[in-house]
Amino acid sequence: MYKKMEEEIETLTQQVAEQAEQRSGARRLMTHPGVGPVTALATDVFLGNPKRFLDGKALASYVGIIPREYSSGGKQRFGGVTKQGSPLLRFLWCEAGAHAVRRDPELKRFYRRKLVQKGLGKARVAVARKLGIRLWIMLRDEIDYEEFCRRGQKQQSGAACAGMLEVGNGANSHRPVD
Repeated sequence: MYKKMEEEIETLTQQVAEQAEQRSGARRLMTHPGVGPVTALATDVFLGNPKRFLDGKALASYVGIIPREYSSGGKQRFGGVTKQGSPLLRFLWCEAGAHAVRRDPELKRFYRRKLVQKGLGKARVAVARKLGIRLWIMLRDEIDYEEFCRRGQKQQSGAACAGMLEVGNGANSHRPVD
C-alpha cells in the first residue's frame, strides 16, 4: 500500500511540475529561491490577474496574512493574523519563506531582525508576507527574480539577492542612491 501511494504521489508531483512549466507566471515565480512548482502554480492560480490588487497590503489582506486591527480613538492595536483568505496559499508561502530565508541574504536579514523583535512565529509569518508580496510584484511587472533584484539594487544600495554580491554594509546602505 505504501509503495502504491508513493507512486501516486510521484505521478501527481510530476503533473504539477508540468502544469507549472506550461504557465509563464509560474515559470517566472520559480526563479525566486525557495519557490518550487507547487508554490509557484498555486500563487499564479489563486491570485489570478495580479493587477487587480492596488498594493501589497491589499494582497496580504486578500490572502489573510495581515494582522487584525482593533483601533479606536487614535490608538492602533493589532491582533492575530486574519486568516480570511486561502489557507493553502498561506501555508505554501510560509513553507517557501522558510526555504527562501536560507538562500536570499535580504530575506535572511529581515527574518533575523523580526526574530529578535517579535519571536519565531511572527517572524515566519512576516517573511511569508514579504515573500508573497515579492511574488506578486514579479507577476504584476512580469519580471524574473534576477530583474527583481536588479531593480531593488537601483533603489537601495546594499540590497543583495541570492547569488549576487552585497554592495554595501555600512550605516547608509539602506538609503536610496542618488
